[in-house]
Amino acid sequence: MTHRVLIAGLGNMGLSHALAHHAHPQAEIVGLMNRSSRALPDALAAYPLFADYDTALRETRPDIVVIATYSDSHADYACAAMRAGAHVFVEKPLATTVADAARVVDCAKETGRKLVVGYILRHHPSWRRLIEEARGLGGPYVFRLNLNQQSSGATWETHKALMQTTSPIVDCGVHYVDVMCQITDARPVRVHGMGLRLSAEIPEGMYNYGQFQVVFEDGSVGWYEAGWGPMMSETASFVKDIVSPNGAVSITEGNKGASDDVDGHTKVGAILVHRPGHDETIEMPDEPGHQALCDAEQAHLIRAIDEDIDLGRHMQDALTSLRICLAADESIRSGRPVTLEDTP
Repeated sequence: MTHRVLIAGLGNMGLSHALAHHAHPQAEIVGLMNRSSRALPDALAAYPLFADYDTALRETRPDIVVIATYSDSHADYACAAMRAGAHVFVEKPLATTVADAARVVDCAKETGRKLVVGYILRHHPSWRRLIEEARGLGGPYVFRLNLNQQSSGATWETHKALMQTTSPIVDCGVHYVDVMCQITDARPVRVHGMGLRLSAEIPEGMYNYGQFQVVFEDGSVGWYEAGWGPMMSETASFVKDIVSPNGAVSITEGNKGASDDVDGHTKVGAILVHRPGHDETIEMPDEPGHQALCDAEQAHLIRAIDEDIDLGRHMQDALTSLRICLAADESIRSGRPVTLEDTP
C-alpha cells in the first residue's frame, strides 16, 4: 500500500522526515508546506510547495501528515489532519500545554488515526540497550542527564526562534525524561526547577538555561539540565548517567567539544556498566546517524498503520514526559515546586 504524505514544516527535522518519505517505497510525497520560503535539497525540489497549512491539507488529501513546525502549532495542525482522515507524526514536544497535548491524544482515539510523537531515541539501538542495562540493575534510580548546546550563527538563530514559544527544558527535555520514565516505570510525583535568561536577544520572561529535579513514586530522583546559546560551556555538556543501589550505567561519548552537532546528540559510542568491583564496557559500533533515525521513525509510523499497531502506551508516555517538562517550566517561572498529583 502506498501512503500519500504531506510534510508541514521544513526546518532541519522537517527536511529529514521529508527525505525519509522520499526514500520509502510505500510513501508518496504529495506536498511540502512551509510558511516562509526556503531552499530545498535537489531530492525534494520537484514536490508541490505550499505556504498555507489548511490549503495544503485540503488540496493534497494526504493519508499521513508529518508536522515539524514550531511547537505552538502542533496541536491544531495534528487535530486538523486527523479530522481530515490522515494519520499523524508530530515532532516533539507534542504541544505547549498539557491540555493541548491531551486534546491531540483524545482526537487520535476519537478518529481512530495513528499518532506517533517524534521521540527519536526510542528508535536508537544504543539508547534501547542503555535502558535495558539500567533496568537490569534495578532501582530506585538517580538520573543525571543534560544536553547543553554552545550554539552560534544559524543554529543560535533557530534556537532564538524556538524560544519565542518553547524553552530548552521543554524542547530537549522530553527526550531524556522519556528515558527516565522508561527505566523507572514509576509515576512522577514532584518537580522543582530553576532557570536563567542569559541573553537579551530572547524574549522577556523566557530563559535559555534551565535545570530541574523530578521525584518518582518509587523513590527515584532525576536531574536534567539544558542550555542554548553562544555563552554556554561545552565542558560536561553531554552527561548521561543512571545510578542505582547496584551500580551505574553511563554513556562514554561526551565532552567532545561539539555540543551543537545534531548527530552527537544521539551518539552513545560505548556504554559503561559499573557494578561494585567490576566494570564492563559495551561498545556500540555502527550507530545510526540523524537521517537514519528519522528514516526509522517514519518507517515505524507506516508499519503502525499497515499492521494496526496499538500506540496507546506511546501516546500516554508522550503525555507523561511532556507533563513533567511543563511542570518544570512552571516551577522555573513561579519559583515554587510543582506537585504532579494528576499525572497519568
